Amino acid sequence: MAVVAGLSDLHRHLDGSLRRATLEELAGACGVRVPDDVRFRVGMGLEGALACFGVTLSVLQTLAAVRRVAAEICDDAAADGVTTLELRFAPQLHGQPIEAVIDAAMDGLVGRAGLVLCALYGEDPARVMELVEVGARRGVVGLDLAGGPAPGHRWELASYAEAFRRAKELGLGRTVHAGEGRPPAEIAVAIEVLGAQRIGHGTTLEDDPRVLDLVLERGVTIEACPTSNVHTGVIASVDDHPLPRWLARGVKACVNTDNTLFSDVTAAEEHARARAIPGMTDELLARAISCGHAAAFPR
Repeated sequence: MAVVAGLSDLHRHLDGSLRRATLEELAGACGVRVPDDVRFRVGMGLEGALACFGVTLSVLQTLAAVRRVAAEICDDAAADGVTTLELRFAPQLHGQPIEAVIDAAMDGLVGRAGLVLCALYGEDPARVMELVEVGARRGVVGLDLAGGPAPGHRWELASYAEAFRRAKELGLGRTVHAGEGRPPAEIAVAIEVLGAQRIGHGTTLEDDPRVLDLVLERGVTIEACPTSNVHTGVIASVDDHPLPRWLARGVKACVNTDNTLFSDVTAAEEHARARAIPGMTDELLARAISCGHAAAFPR
């Protein structure tokens, strides 16, 4: 598939989408060693994928670096035919006051993309509430819960209900990484308890008819990331991705890169891979692209 004008990419992590040359330059300036291959590997698992962020985060500990990377991602997305873009990141991981980190990212975006703040699974709910309050004052468009649950976490998904309710009150959009190879009940909690309007990944959606009906009833959009899902091992191959079945059933779903550096993918390439999934048609892919534009959080 050729590059299609007017693509959307609502699920792209700032700290996983640096240019390789920028990563090398920033790393050299702060004495960080970059592995020969920083890309995700097929089937590496979510834990392994999350560990890769240690390298990129280590070079994004200054406001100048955050500002630069945000700007370059917008430049790259525009050159790739993306006209609706959202970037997400966790400002609490960048070594500076979160207000300043958010401002630096917004400065880099210059209104070209919406900024979504990532709370992290297992994080203190009070910290998440702080993200909501600070972010809303600085013009971010949404709140995400990223990562995944772990046995040692003190707080569970439902623990963030108050912060997500506050996000809604302040006019922020809500999205949650849920059902990324994990039970579909997680998707239901994200929607019913946290008020999620979008779900990141959601690969197990079809495993529970009640959850599928809930997504259809509420008009929730699924942020599909096929290449990333293969890397984390939640699906065996892009050909196995349920995206065409979702769209055929009336589910609102869109195509996203997740991490352009780690998955070595552009938005145009990700859409081409989605078009090649058995059962996908031009009409269904066009529907996914339209869903992506429609589901963007208001700026």
